[in-house]
Amino acid sequence: MRHRFKRTGLAGSAALFVIAFGLSAAAHDFWVQPFKFWIPPNSAVMTTLTVGHGEFRQRWNAEIDRVLRFNDIGPGGVVTDHLGELRSGDMNHDHLLAFGAPGTHVLVLQTGYAESVLPGIRFTDYIKQEGLTPAIDLRARTRTEDQPGREIYSRRAKALVQVGAASTQPQPWALKPVGLSLEIVPDANPYAVGAGQDLPVHVLLDGRPLAGALVMLNNLDFDGRPLATVKTDSAGRASFKTPRTGSWQLNVLWTKPLKGNPKADYDTTFSSLTFGFPPVGGAH
Repeated sequence: MRHRFKRTGLAGSAALFVIAFGLSAAAHDFWVQPFKFWIPPNSAVMTTLTVGHGEFRQRWNAEIDRVLRFNDIGPGGVVTDHLGELRSGDMNHDHLLAFGAPGTHVLVLQTGYAESVLPGIRFTDYIKQEGLTPAIDLRARTRTEDQPGREIYSRRAKALVQVGAASTQPQPWALKPVGLSLEIVPDANPYAVGAGQDLPVHVLLDGRPLAGALVMLNNLDFDGRPLATVKTDSAGRASFKTPRTGSWQLNVLWTKPLKGNPKADYDTTFSSLTFGFPPVGGAH
């Protein structure tokens, strides 16, 4: 959902409401953003963690200690751990990452939990627009649509970095699940798919296909609204047409009702997959 708020001139509970709503709903887009998605072998690229969309896009300004996993899965499935390179207390989140072997590398990031509370009408609007049917059904069944929506939420993100020229050889490590609780898995390497051809993906929740989830395709150069939205089928699959230019993001979110948690009624997870191409006529 794409909301716009001006935060100036707000105070007290109104300001807290806007902040909570922005974190939970309006700014749910979250991704790993390399400054370049294609780089030469044995080189490095600056990478940042980004949240929001359109005019409200910004560097993720949470404590870096919330990051639980940050690694690169490279050619042959070789894993390089970058978690130790993140600095505690660093609120900028720009990191220079080195890549060696040519091929498609998968950057993987996972965060811990934060909390959010939204007024009832806003929470109901949010879950309906995002297609979060577990929360929609539960609130309708228990007649609690007007109650505040309390959730804990966490984030998952993957980015595909192409080191060297795209290869016609299979890159199986780029098409495998990496063990995230909510994950968009490409069924074809975006860097091997021709312009205008279908890019098929599937969504996994706790390792199983997730049906009925809304997967959104965003052009990161013009991300005020999704370019396309597809609901996953019974096998958790969706398909998109993508060009061979620009920077792109797929994102999805899902929620689970909680029992016995004094602070939250739902556990919501946000997940994204990003990839991009060099400028037309530019060197890879």
